Amino acid sequence: MSIPDDLLVDLAAMVESEQTNQMSLTVVTQGAVITGRLAPESVWRQRVAEVLQDSDQLAPFAEVFRASEQAGPAAGPPSHLHFHVARILQGTLGIPETGGMYRIALGDVNAWTVGDFSYSDK
Repeated sequence: MSIPDDLLVDLAAMVESEQTNQMSLTVVTQGAVITGRLAPESVWRQRVAEVLQDSDQLAPFAEVFRASEQAGPAAGPPSHLHFHVARILQGTLGIPETGGMYRIALGDVNAWTVGDFSYSDK
């Protein structure tokens, strides 16, 4: 892990403090391009817990996300980006097509840009 970009840390902190999920971002991390919208960590944890709870096999794991959420916000600057409705870009495909939930350490981001990328066959 490298030292996180101060501007990116400030962006993540603003998403956390304003409790907004409308900030689109694209990052490059360890060769993967991930594009989507940032969410506050508490919102991200809640959504992951909901998805896990709906699964017969994975429901017990939902508590891990709920327990951390109930502990409250972390002190200090954010250490991770929390993406929702996000895709890993692979050629002309975005995986998964419907978007996924990703948590990326700020120190693992090699490059970034504001906005998200979309592909079209037309």
